[in-house]
Amino acid sequence: MTTYTAMRTSGRDTRLVPIAVATWATSLTAIFAPQAAGWLAASLWAGAIGGLAWAAHGDRTRAGRGALIVLVLSLALSAAVASHVAMAQPAREAALGVSLAGGRAVDVRAVVTTKAEHGPNGRLRFDADASSIVVGSERVSLAVPVSISVAAHDVTDGVLDLGSEIIARGTAAAADDGDRAVLLVFASRGVEVVRGPPGVLGLTSALRGDLVQGASVLPQPGAGLLPGLAVGDTRAVEPALDDAMKASSLTHLTAVSGANCAIVVGFAFAAAAACGARRGVRVGVAVVALGGFVILVTPEPSVLRAAAMAAVGMLAVLLGRTGAGLAVLCAAVIVLLVSDPWLGGSLGFCLSVLATGALLLLAPPLARGLTRWMPRAIALALSVPLAAQLACGPLIVLVSPTVPLYGVLANIVAGPAAPVATIVGLLACLAAPIPWAAALLTALAWLPSAWIAATANAVAGLPEALLPWVDGWPGVALLAALGGALALVIAPSGRGPRADAVIRWIAGIALATTVGVVCGAVALRGVAGPLTVPSDWSIAACDVGQGDAVLLRSEGVVALIDTGPVPAPLTACLSRVGLGRIHLLVLTHFDLDHVGGLDAVVGRVDTVVHGPPASAEDRAIVAALHAAGARTVEGHAGLGGRLGAASWQIEWPRAIGHSFREGNDGSVVLGIEGGGIPHTLLLGDLSAAAQRALRGDGGLADSYEVVKIAHHGSADQDATLYEELAPAVALVTVGVDNDYGHPRKETLDILGSIGAVIARTDRHGLITLTMDDRGVEVWRERGSVDGRG
Repeated sequence: MTTYTAMRTSGRDTRLVPIAVATWATSLTAIFAPQAAGWLAASLWAGAIGGLAWAAHGDRTRAGRGALIVLVLSLALSAAVASHVAMAQPAREAALGVSLAGGRAVDVRAVVTTKAEHGPNGRLRFDADASSIVVGSERVSLAVPVSISVAAHDVTDGVLDLGSEIIARGTAAAADDGDRAVLLVFASRGVEVVRGPPGVLGLTSALRGDLVQGASVLPQPGAGLLPGLAVGDTRAVEPALDDAMKASSLTHLTAVSGANCAIVVGFAFAAAAACGARRGVRVGVAVVALGGFVILVTPEPSVLRAAAMAAVGMLAVLLGRTGAGLAVLCAAVIVLLVSDPWLGGSLGFCLSVLATGALLLLAPPLARGLTRWMPRAIALALSVPLAAQLACGPLIVLVSPTVPLYGVLANIVAGPAAPVATIVGLLACLAAPIPWAAALLTALAWLPSAWIAATANAVAGLPEALLPWVDGWPGVALLAALGGALALVIAPSGRGPRADAVIRWIAGIALATTVGVVCGAVALRGVAGPLTVPSDWSIAACDVGQGDAVLLRSEGVVALIDTGPVPAPLTACLSRVGLGRIHLLVLTHFDLDHVGGLDAVVGRVDTVVHGPPASAEDRAIVAALHAAGARTVEGHAGLGGRLGAASWQIEWPRAIGHSFREGNDGSVVLGIEGGGIPHTLLLGDLSAAAQRALRGDGGLADSYEVVKIAHHGSADQDATLYEELAPAVALVTVGVDNDYGHPRKETLDILGSIGAVIARTDRHGLITLTMDDRGVEVWRERGSVDGRG
């Protein structure tokens, strides 16, 4: 109790808090309004100089001098943050001034600054520092950060890793306000690795590659997880296991988070202690070990951030001064923000700070409170993951409106295995030059890795493992209120038994109220969901993220066009609109963002019409659907049928006479009308070239009331096609903050010029369309309530 009270009340321990808050607030202001950063920096510097002059004039009390020092430091450090942004702005504006409109081809030369990681759509994404951009005959030399995405098979031979020099060829668009990256580069024409990682970066890249290769001979899924646990290399983690890790709140174990860094620091500290080293030597050994770990797993910004937060938390705990830890945490936040102001808008940075703060401030009182109901050892084990989930959960809701119901349980079960897998896996990685030692250590590390994988799969399979939650900022507020009330119920206030009883009583009421509100909101996504959606809809565009999943319904007969990238959002959508059986499933093509959610409907489908299979994996998908009882038919132009009272026909691809037979340009294009369904055309992921060929075939109607825009609104569109189709309503199926900048401004301008009502799933959520005598009525889950086309 003494430590906790001192931590709350000591001025020495908390006076850096307002400085850190001011610095963070300034970083957010500067990165979201960079044009004003210069003016802001000048004003803050003037304030800091004025404060110093005031401090030099006359005597003041000790408290007054302390407050003035805090004010001056807040102004000066905030000014440094704003100055950083202001100095970077000319180069960023020069990059944004390059003519990129119309999907113009660009070549970007850059040096990779992060690992290349697989996204949910199967593409690789990484950050880089660009040195030049070539657009047509124009070459611009600059130094700005960019974010690059590329299909894995479009990377030329070479090592694509931190430090590699590359040329990315494709298109580019401006990144969102507040992002560190200035441009988003979509390398549709591939990435050429000019030079692999140099020096020590090349050595560590090879060591990580050897660990992945050595683990690959062991049984899955533990084998794929092991490099992630040891060195943060998740390239071999299977998609199903990745989903299970998210559902069980265990992804921090593979993301080189503070947990991984803390394990390394703790092991090094304990090893030095076992050798009889003094406390100062132990701390030094731990810091050196942490530095080596950072170099091995790649010193990218997220790893450096995690290492800084882990060093703060672990050193504070190991030195037995959690109050000092709060001051050091604030100092780390300030230093990181001054060196990189764009961290202020990073969700990962926020989560790191919250998790470390929870370890220092929330875990100790939670542990003390839990000891009233359980043994001290169990209370201590439970308090750390509980504190982390209470602190970080509200922000995670912004990314995915779900709560891992058994996350604390999963962390307790997997917790003992994580340090073993990390340390032994690290030793296996470092032992790569000695094959027999590396093989032995890898096999030993596989055991705890398999345990963690089994835990993730078991927990993810429990009922309601991912509890649906209220979306957006209301969901953040509700979960924060729920967590705060729970913490007040568990943790003693230190004000005596009577005060604790009153606080628990008030917190209990707040807890019950919040649970009631959340249960009502969750019910709207479940059994009560259909009551909130227009009952007479004929078209429904599901919000499944960056992917397609469109429902068509006539006289109770249902068709589903594509399944989105993962099963959970599609399952939620089908529940929301009250559907079970799918009479017709159309898989336009086999990209992950169109077939990744198949598990949500396997065994519930009567007939499958699919695009041309291009690989053994594509044919395996068709075979699995057939084995589950569906009749399967390859789609081609001219194939048609009935859906209730509606008639549907495939307009593309042509069976013969065209070279567009695979991938995006081989997408099935479906037209449908009648039976209450407006005249509709769904364009799959066709590029502009394929759209021109489709238009040139002359098989389309003169106009359509509804058009599902091709390829999530990418810039690669044929404007003439949309002008001829003249849709009243344009559906854009697209994910929030996707990697590609979809829908692109050029495409939105085309749709605006023809007067189409634009409905997009990233902004509007679930979208339904109803046909009546007055036209097409559009209902949006979010945003404008309705509209007519």
